[in-house]
Amino acid sequence: MHDYDLLVLGEINVDLILRADEITPIFGQEILVEDATLTLGSSSVICACGAARLGLRVGFAGVAGADEFGRFMLRQMEARGIDVSGVIVDPVIKTGITVSLSTAADRALLTYPGSIAALTPERVDRALFDRARHLHVSAYFLQTGLRGGLPELFAQARARGMTTSLDTGWDPTEGWDGGLQETLAQTDLFLPNAVEACAITGHADVEHALAALAEIVPLVALKLGSDGAAARHGDEVARVAPLPVQVVDTTGAGDSFDAGFIYGYLAGWPLKETLRFANGCGALSTTAAGGTAAQPTVDQMRAAW
Repeated sequence: MHDYDLLVLGEINVDLILRADEITPIFGQEILVEDATLTLGSSSVICACGAARLGLRVGFAGVAGADEFGRFMLRQMEARGIDVSGVIVDPVIKTGITVSLSTAADRALLTYPGSIAALTPERVDRALFDRARHLHVSAYFLQTGLRGGLPELFAQARARGMTTSLDTGWDPTEGWDGGLQETLAQTDLFLPNAVEACAITGHADVEHALAALAEIVPLVALKLGSDGAAARHGDEVARVAPLPVQVVDTTGAGDSFDAGFIYGYLAGWPLKETLRFANGCGALSTTAAGGTAAQPTVDQMRAAW
């Protein structure tokens, strides 16, 4: 019996979400916004919270600073049932922060990385691998300290019977590599969005990008925003329409999608049912400010259907 259904190796930073119908910063001027929320940030933490909300047993390994932002993050994660015993508190670095300028349609992010790069393969306790069923990594391109050793970490996890999943997030350098191909070769489930998938593969359209990625990774699920979602497992292709919701804030929607897909994947659900569930988890998460405030339970997700 495993202690965790899901082990997340990830970055830890807070989110400061500034929300308005329209936000266009202008240097030398003060712009008023409608709302401000300090909340749990980072793709990895939001995914972990979403999975815990769905009832999965979640462990987390990462690095936080010994500061108020770090203490805030660990308190909030523990309150949501996440085991943070694998988190290292480093007194010589700062916990990062992302300022999200959010409208109902989209968002722009300003990130101080802080402790994100401090998680290296050497700081990951391999004993955690024996305690979990599945290993997930988000924000591949931000986790510069981890990604060089990630192919080996994933290979070690799989050798111990775990399955693996990856969500790259946006690449700030727009190089879309950094050893990614080697990591994908050790990945069971890949969870990019449409823009990321096209950039990684070099294809201009989603269908060709999905097909190309499915030749490398056994299972690929693409987040398509207002067009819903698509997934491919071998020759099986599934597509679902978006769940209609009143969007408040899109922060963390993709991470909540990841949590929902991992839930269905671990439960052994059919591909289309898993994709529909994941797409709904992402949609419902947008109905409140912040990435975690509106993450659904399984019952809430079924009710929304």
